Amino acid sequence: MSHYASINPVDGTPGARFASLAASGIEAALATSASAFASWRHTSVAHRAELLDRIADCMLAEKHALAELAVAEMGKILPQALAEVEKCASICRHYAQHGEALLATAPVAMPQGKASVRLLPLGAVLAVMPWNFPFLQIMRFVAPALLGGNVGLVKPAGNTPQCALALERIMRQAGLPAGVCQVVLLRTEDIAGVIADPRVAAVTLTGSERAGQAVASAAGLQLKKCVLELGGSDAFVVMPSADIEKAAGQAVIARLNNNGQSCVCAKRFIVHEKVYDRFATAFVAAMQAARVGDPMAEGVQLGPLSSERARHDLHAQVEHAKAQGARVLLGGELPDGTGYFYPATVLADIPEHAPIRQEEFFGPVAMLFKVRSLDEAIAVSNETPFGLGSAIWTGDEHEAEAYVRQADAGITAVNALVVSDARLPFGGVKRSGYGRELSSAGLLEFLNMKSVIGA
Repeated sequence: MSHYASINPVDGTPGARFASLAASGIEAALATSASAFASWRHTSVAHRAELLDRIADCMLAEKHALAELAVAEMGKILPQALAEVEKCASICRHYAQHGEALLATAPVAMPQGKASVRLLPLGAVLAVMPWNFPFLQIMRFVAPALLGGNVGLVKPAGNTPQCALALERIMRQAGLPAGVCQVVLLRTEDIAGVIADPRVAAVTLTGSERAGQAVASAAGLQLKKCVLELGGSDAFVVMPSADIEKAAGQAVIARLNNNGQSCVCAKRFIVHEKVYDRFATAFVAAMQAARVGDPMAEGVQLGPLSSERARHDLHAQVEHAKAQGARVLLGGELPDGTGYFYPATVLADIPEHAPIRQEEFFGPVAMLFKVRSLDEAIAVSNETPFGLGSAIWTGDEHEAEAYVRQADAGITAVNALVVSDARLPFGGVKRSGYGRELSSAGLLEFLNMKSVIGA
């Protein structure tokens, strides 16, 4: 039975289908992974770095084909798909360039003699990956994990198998030995068993709260390391001292990135009452002007959602918000025609008791909130169970510093968009998960920081 299927979200056309691994296939993948780790762990950091550079070269050589594959499988607009491939290459380059320094043995002065801290690999790491960034999410795990001497088992999302398989092919083409990073087409019900296998040392997941709870529970039962990057309902705070027109323009970019399907897209726009009307007018106008259409077409800013189910669920949330008293300033209606398109939508006047204030919209839906002070903005910013990204737009450095200190989030941007960067730790607090990706922090997540005494 096929459990992995590509469906073009532009018109619903079915694409390639793949069967999930049977028990024998899972065993073969685990055995291959264990064998690969036995040799890969002894390779030099310089050799691993060289391979990461080659992977970057191979990805860039096929940049357009890879980007078009992402568009076909999950619907992001072509310029953003191209940027995703380029970002993957930049992550590889970062770890290739800094790998030896990041993994160097650190001597420690001790009264009784020599000591040091060594960074050693754990083994095979299972990565349960999402569909919204089908190359980037995998590479954010693969580059630091492989640099550290680990091996990877990558379970892709059910609707983006071709992207994952293309990335595996490119890694082999670049010279990565067989088994060092495998795509494993697991059924959801087989994930816990793979985590329990003694040949798997740790697990990382990017996905929903529900998926995170299941994976964390399975890892906890086995006392295995787990990193979770889950949902977000990012706050975008606008204060009177901000450049309002610039903030409104950047707010549209923040909300519509990846067709609104990013955990660090701004979703809640919290605006001081003194500039609320001015911001809302500019924001709604810019959202309305965003061109919707074929993600391969030039000038399109908003493509389809990833699946029919995603659109159904998003529209149900909007209808629920309306029933609870939210006012629709823009959009909110299912469009006619083929494909899984959903219009840019803006909601306002959402009652304090409405559960929708606590939820994540995974699509181009924005919520507007009017506040009277920075303290109230911080309170509204922190009222959700999520804590991934946040942003404040202000010309007052004291306001910015107060918000940075008090916003419950793993990332805060000041007069800027929340983005991921290989040089910075990426992750959240509260129900947005735990652990970090990228930077030295992401590298250390899956390493044994061994204290060595006397040598």
